[in-house]
Amino acid sequence: MYGFLWPNGAGKTTTMKSIMGLITPESWDITVLWYDGLTIEARKKVGFMPENTYLYKYLTGREFLRFNGKFFDISADDLELRIDELLKKIWLSDAGDIYLKNYSKGMLQRVWLAQSIINKPELLFLDEPMSGLDPIGRRMVKDLLLSLQQEGTTIFFNTHILADVESICDEISIINRGSIIVESQPVKKLKMPLEDFFIQEISKHDTATDSCIRGA
Repeated sequence: MYGFLWPNGAGKTTTMKSIMGLITPESWDITVLWYDGLTIEARKKVGFMPENTYLYKYLTGREFLRFNGKFFDISADDLELRIDELLKKIWLSDAGDIYLKNYSKGMLQRVWLAQSIINKPELLFLDEPMSGLDPIGRRMVKDLLLSLQQEGTTIFFNTHILADVESICDEISIINRGSIIVESQPVKKLKMPLEDFFIQEISKHDTATDSCIRGA
């Protein structure tokens, strides 16, 4: 479970879009699951939940999951079983046949999370997965992520809710002004609360950067 942390304007969205092949970086190479970028073979093993949910409002939750599941090599019978299982996991079994236009923001967030794991990915990218969720919804998502981790899924997610990161992440990296300033820091080895560590590292980097700019 890998947390990717950032202040506003740090480059988080650009990083995620580059990884997912939505934009092409001007330099550097990206490897996903040992593939050169997000190839077709890599896509079969990857799940992605973007920060902003753009869903077809006149599909039901069940129809939306079925639509996404058909992009993968899943038999019709297995897909229906998987949809039922996912709706149960995200606590939407009773809402599976309701149009998405009638879902609350939190319900949309949860069904979007379900589509990201419908192919049982080896690697899961989540962009603000708990944004807009109430405490009960956040607990459900955290429990789901921990169960996925126990099943062998590697999870990479962006968030600014440091309490969630502190409670479930194994390692973190911090990005600021387009640079990785902390890389693969084990959360359990921190000698201070994560919030204090985050602010400390951002402040150190900003001070060093500002000094370089003034010196130039």
